Amino acid sequence: EPNVLAGTLIAHTDAVWGLAYSGVKNHLLSCSADGTIRLWNPPEKIPCICTYNGEKGCDPAHMVASFNTGSTVIYDLETSQSVVMFSSQVESGVQSNNHINKVVSHPTLPVTITAHEDRHIKFFDNKTGKMVHSMVAHLDAVTSLAVDPNGIYLMSGSHDCSIRLWNLDSKTCVQEITAHRKKLDESIYDVAFHPSKAYIASAGADALAKVFV
Repeated sequence: EPNVLAGTLIAHTDAVWGLAYSGVKNHLLSCSADGTIRLWNPPEKIPCICTYNGEKGCDPAHMVASFNTGSTVIYDLETSQSVVMFSSQVESGVQSNNHINKVVSHPTLPVTITAHEDRHIKFFDNKTGKMVHSMVAHLDAVTSLAVDPNGIYLMSGSHDCSIRLWNLDSKTCVQEITAHRKKLDESIYDVAFHPSKAYIASAGADALAKVFV
């Protein structure tokens, strides 16, 4: 509706896969199937501040991005240079197994967490770039991740129709919820924590969004 839409940001030439908003400078990051990441200041007349691509977190001056090659990189938003590239022991040479569906930063610790097509969740140290933990987390591809605002729990969603809640300290599953029906071999697309209340939410291929208390 025209009275709701505040503006449209046009620059990507293919599907937009993800958004991240920073309240520090009111900047927006978008990643796209066109192979680029764009940094936006939405109210400006020329809203696109910078464009990043794969060839060339906790800190507001940094962003973390993952690529379909299986690599994950931290970039400095001021210099546009890569700061850390994460190294992961790859069990198979098949590229589809390396595919990363979601990447999140821990709110207080220098840790990056990635969700993989091969059912794994992996944890990386932002300072050294080394993988500190890897686990088979679901029975199908892990599609989505979210860390609660206090940094105590990790939530993951999967095409196996389940949401799993993990204790980040022990890396153990403390709760599992069957949330959505499968549709064309796909199930859960995204999960989220409420920023202040004890609610979690999920979005699925069954065209439903659910909120759990």
